[in-house]
Amino acid sequence: MVDVHALATTLDEAARDVRAIPKLTERTPFDVAAAYAVQRAGIERRRRRGERLAGVKMGFTSRAKMVQMGVDDVIWGLLTDRMLAESSVDVSRLIHPRVEPEIAYLIGREVRSAAEAESAVAGVAVGYEVLDSRYADFKFTLPDVIADNASAARFGVGAWHPPRDLSNVGLLLEIDGRPVQTGSSAAILGDPARSLRAAARLALGAGMKLEPGWIVLAGAATAAVPLPKDAHVRVTGAGLGSVEVTT
Repeated sequence: MVDVHALATTLDEAARDVRAIPKLTERTPFDVAAAYAVQRAGIERRRRRGERLAGVKMGFTSRAKMVQMGVDDVIWGLLTDRMLAESSVDVSRLIHPRVEPEIAYLIGREVRSAAEAESAVAGVAVGYEVLDSRYADFKFTLPDVIADNASAARFGVGAWHPPRDLSNVGLLLEIDGRPVQTGSSAAILGDPARSLRAAARLALGAGMKLEPGWIVLAGAATAAVPLPKDAHVRVTGAGLGSVEVTT
């Protein structure tokens, strides 16, 4: 039997202590179903400390990443209000942070089926996600990363815009004014709307629904890059403006 709460506690304490740990599966093998149970237990620990659910983040949204990890579906994690960065991220509270550009959706009403996910969108924006695996060297198996809430750490979004076609939005990630990644939203499953529908499907499968006010981060449009201290980060999306953060 897998002790879900013990594994969740190990990950939670690693994050709070800013301490990298070995992969959980090295000593306790477990499958994907158990991994999501660990993820939910970890989120419940955060909720008991006063955090509120704020949305969903999607992972493995590129075909190349799916092949690399040997999977045929995306993964997901949960966002809380304390993960939302207003204007700065304290990287001293993170183990080995990385940043990537994102497409963000604002949910306007409860989503009862994957088919109605797009019609429930109240706004779209350019965003970023700061990843921070709790595992040493940022290396993990599929169950490990799911248990670790899909490496979620921090996120931010720019100004919200009315819903529109986001199937091929050019994205630019700059650090200290220097372009470090460029890409297109088409890298997100060919169209980030597919990732949005997958978020609704996975949430419903877990007995949850995308809620009004939640944010869905559709997935990475480029590779993530290390996020250094004392840096200025800007992500720009064609027609969506930009979002900035300092560390």
